[in-house]
Amino acid sequence: MVPMRMLPLLAVLAVPVHTQPALVFLGDSLTAGYGLDRSQAFPSLVEARLRRAGLDWKVVNAGVSGDTSAGARARLDWIYRSRVDLLFVCIGSNDGLRGLPVAELERNLRAILDRARKEGTRVVLAGAMVPDNYGRGYQEAFRDLFPRLAREYRVPLMPFLLEGVALQPGLNQEDGIHPNAEGARRVADGVWKVLEPQLRAAGPK
Repeated sequence: MVPMRMLPLLAVLAVPVHTQPALVFLGDSLTAGYGLDRSQAFPSLVEARLRRAGLDWKVVNAGVSGDTSAGARARLDWIYRSRVDLLFVCIGSNDGLRGLPVAELERNLRAILDRARKEGTRVVLAGAMVPDNYGRGYQEAFRDLFPRLAREYRVPLMPFLLEGVALQPGLNQEDGIHPNAEGARRVADGVWKVLEPQLRAAGPK
């Protein structure tokens, strides 16, 4: 027989605990919001849209300026110290700008996708591109990698994170690489279109 004094505690323990699902953005300076206030980075703008839509998610900006796919892969253990329900992978731009082998990028992306699969995490993959002056062969191999992996792993793909923003002077900072505040809003709009169905599917029932 359970002592009477234990009944209130048992009643509390029997109540299901609501655990807020987590959306993690794994990326580089584009994700971190280089040159912008943190609130202007596209993950923060997506978080604001989540609130307006009444979707109860925790948003983690795991963007690190200058990071390559190898760096993102190395941070997986740190990221998975906490709950990750949906992982938005937007890494690889610095691999391309540094001319690193596409095969190396593929190994790292596969490791990230494999870890997500093992952990039961939904993934959305965002593609990246390199300028024409890197050579047609490298450019095509780099561009084609992302849709190929998305098909193989059966994950949603945002073909190009900076669609409609790259190479637009009015939407980028002086370096011509990183979006300004308006550019980040455009990026957030594109990201939201891909993420919203996944957020609704993976969120609390």
